[in-house]
Amino acid sequence: MATFLYKLGRLSFRRRHFVALIWVALLTLAGVGAASAPAAGNSSFSIPGTEAQKAFDLLEQRFPGVSADGATARVVFKAPSGEKMTDPGNKAAVRETVKELGDGSEVARVTDPYQAKAVSKDGTIAYAQVSYKVSGMELEDSSRDALQDSAQDARKAGLTVEIGGDALQTVPHTGSSEIIGIVVAAVVLVITFGSLVAAGLPLLTALIGVGIGVSAITALASALDLGSTTSTLAMMIGLAVGIDYALFIVSRYRAELAEGRDREEAAGRATGTAGSAVVFAGLTVVIALVGLSVVNIPMLTKMGVAAAGTVAIAVLIALTMIPALLGYAGRRVKPMGEKGKRLGQASKKPERPNLGTRWASFVVRRPIAVLLLGVIGLGAAAVPASSLELGLPDDGSQPTSTTQRRAYDLLSEGFGPGFNGPLMVVVDAKDSDDPKAAFTAVGDGIKGLEDVVTVTPPAPNKAGDTATITVIPGSQPSSVTTENLVHGIRDAGTDIKADTDANVLVTGSTAMNIDVSEKLNDALIPYLVLVVGLAFLLLIVVFRSILVPLKAALGFLLSVMAALGAVVAVFQWGWLSGLMGVEQTGPVMSMMPIFMVGVVFGLAMDYEVFLVTRMREAYVHGEKAGQAIVTGFRHGARVVTAAAVIMMAVFAGFIGSSESMVKMIGFGLAIAVFFDAFIVRMAIVPAVLALLGRKAWWLPKWLDRALPNVDVEGEGLRPDSDRGDTDRELVRA
Repeated sequence: MATFLYKLGRLSFRRRHFVALIWVALLTLAGVGAASAPAAGNSSFSIPGTEAQKAFDLLEQRFPGVSADGATARVVFKAPSGEKMTDPGNKAAVRETVKELGDGSEVARVTDPYQAKAVSKDGTIAYAQVSYKVSGMELEDSSRDALQDSAQDARKAGLTVEIGGDALQTVPHTGSSEIIGIVVAAVVLVITFGSLVAAGLPLLTALIGVGIGVSAITALASALDLGSTTSTLAMMIGLAVGIDYALFIVSRYRAELAEGRDREEAAGRATGTAGSAVVFAGLTVVIALVGLSVVNIPMLTKMGVAAAGTVAIAVLIALTMIPALLGYAGRRVKPMGEKGKRLGQASKKPERPNLGTRWASFVVRRPIAVLLLGVIGLGAAAVPASSLELGLPDDGSQPTSTTQRRAYDLLSEGFGPGFNGPLMVVVDAKDSDDPKAAFTAVGDGIKGLEDVVTVTPPAPNKAGDTATITVIPGSQPSSVTTENLVHGIRDAGTDIKADTDANVLVTGSTAMNIDVSEKLNDALIPYLVLVVGLAFLLLIVVFRSILVPLKAALGFLLSVMAALGAVVAVFQWGWLSGLMGVEQTGPVMSMMPIFMVGVVFGLAMDYEVFLVTRMREAYVHGEKAGQAIVTGFRHGARVVTAAAVIMMAVFAGFIGSSESMVKMIGFGLAIAVFFDAFIVRMAIVPAVLALLGRKAWWLPKWLDRALPNVDVEGEGLRPDSDRGDTDRELVRA
């Protein structure tokens, strides 16, 4: 591989005009496609195989025209202090609002609070429910504007009016903090390279790669039902890895120049060596992201595949456009150490070992102490993960400044906490001899369960073979008690089916959230086995070792558990929540653990590949195991540190997003990169390698013969005489 990439790097350097033209053309094509494509909203949400989804599908068949997945809104009214919603003036204002709400072309129906008995017992709070013919993704802005305007008219009459429901879902924004992350990355690059030109290359190529990836996602969003969150996450990951991959190749290019090679040869060797690490690091990220498809949640699969595509583009750009831009830059990109020579410092005093060399030497001397300190520290950070509670966000997790959250609180105040999470029970009595008796039996059975406040009478369809029953729990939607009630209804349905041949299904947003959480929990272990297993095999090929990949996987588990602990502490317990802009604590989103496992594993392997391949290169070239660790840090620690800081800055920039999922993922990935890069890869990894010594690079002879030789360390680029010397040194060792 190193030889092929070496030739590719030299070709890109020589044919830089052609390479640059190709990437600019691709960026233009993707941009035109994005500009001409129809706007995409929030993607549809379906969970194949879950009971809640089966019930939704059944409703579509048996209740045609009802739009079971249509958007809904609850317009909540509260009377002024000392008044009731039943007072004539307030009643007239509400009915006028209901009339206005029903005028929209996308509105299916509006319930009158007084006819539907949707007035609280104390008479101070009432609500009107608006059902739409289309989903929240398809709802036009004019319908949302009409909804908010009608509420404003009621406020003028003296009522407190708030709106909840998915009809007000909007495209999330990330805010200016995203730009701050890029600025921080630019500053780190300037400090690392000491040159504006060299620092600008990784930023330029990363922005081009992300531009192509995100534009392609935008162009295909409507056709493939890709939500706005998909492009946001692709941008987040694409920026981070795009900058890092380019950083490693530019850094290696400067090192090759410092050894006296001409610029074309240096570009080829940088692409052949650092580029090989980029390929395998990118492969681990792609495997982790594409592997999210095993969960069988379409939205998660699309997010993973889209982000993986952006990573693949970042790899291709790093391997081709970076050598091309280095050709354009010419002498403006200086050899490593050139800065000190220009300042006249190199000739006055001997070169002092850099910080990476000094740190690695310390770890090699004190491996047990460093290992224990790192493991204990990460273990302490992981403790909050034992209290992890999973759920999906609803209006109760919105900031208190939003009308959705205020509507949620008003409904809880007037009708109880469970009113915000009603359960819809669907009774399929098509195979029953007496459907009406089956409907009654289901309703009576549910009334006898704990935590049930209200059970509405069965509402059958025209054919009389299917009915819906609404159940209001006594607890809030995200509580364990409500989850137990859902399982209780399903268990009772098993007995009812035996007696009446009627199927009982529980659905609704609350039941769907519960099913999603359970599906994600069930998929976590298979996903871990698949992703870690494939990456483990890949790393065996890269490092030609058993223990090094094993150590990499165990270190990843430490860092991801510590990161999950930090997420729980901030978003569930509320530690430093004000600093992070978290206005409402609550359960961690169900897909957070499995998404973090996928992304963090891929990124963790990035640093493993970049840092340890330098050690492997030194070891293969004849250095002893302990000295190879120091050599790897001397060449790679500064660059890996800069890469980690850049990645943290980019991810942290998304903490300013208005979307709670993006905010949580941004924080989780930023803290995970910190734990993995600075504690696992910089401390635990060299400590373990120092303790293992030569055994770290052991590989059974039969496996060594069976594995393909991918030559990540660039041995094939060395002269034959040098390779022979190295082989003799390894035999003597």
